[in-house]
Amino acid sequence: MDASIIYTEFIHTLIRFVLCFVFNGIIVNQLYYKKSKRRDFYFTFMVMSVAIFFLVYFMMGVERGKATMGVGLGLFGIFSIMRYRTDAMPVREMTYLFVIICMSVVHAMADSYVELAIVDVVTFGTILLCEMNLKVMQTKLIQYDRIELIKPEKRAELKADLEARTGLKIIKIDVGGVDFLKDSAVLRVTYEGGKTSAVDGMFEVKKSQWREM
Repeated sequence: MDASIIYTEFIHTLIRFVLCFVFNGIIVNQLYYKKSKRRDFYFTFMVMSVAIFFLVYFMMGVERGKATMGVGLGLFGIFSIMRYRTDAMPVREMTYLFVIICMSVVHAMADSYVELAIVDVVTFGTILLCEMNLKVMQTKLIQYDRIELIKPEKRAELKADLEARTGLKIIKIDVGGVDFLKDSAVLRVTYEGGKTSAVDGMFEVKKSQWREM
């Protein structure tokens, strides 16, 4: 193949990479990070964006027109093996990770800048609309010491006590395992909140301590 064709193709690839990096950066910085303040996931999303873009590009090769579904199957095969299992990833973070991966693949495979611009606008607009109109509901697992308040008839008193001790605006309380020997119970608390702490979800409970809801 002519070297000039390869050079031109690579220039277009770099342009798409810049567009991909800027677009994913806007999604992560303006939509995700403003609410979550999770720097660990910020780092993950941006690095994944770069890695996925070039991985897809080199899997496809220079003759991009010959790319098949095997590229996509191979990509998802890699992630099925790798599997992010170090920490449990919340649903919101998992959704953003999937969006970042998809947009990196789209930018790496796109032929038309017009189609790419339309996809970017539609994706950004959809995420922005959801973030603006949906309330952020967070959950915590709490090991609670006043088990006399877990009775259904004392739910209002339980909610007031939890709100006073945690400072959270609680929406829903689910009672899990109860330990009468230690006078404690495991509660799953759903509350309103715009920010997620980096330590949320780190308290783990055995399956035997949590009943099916």
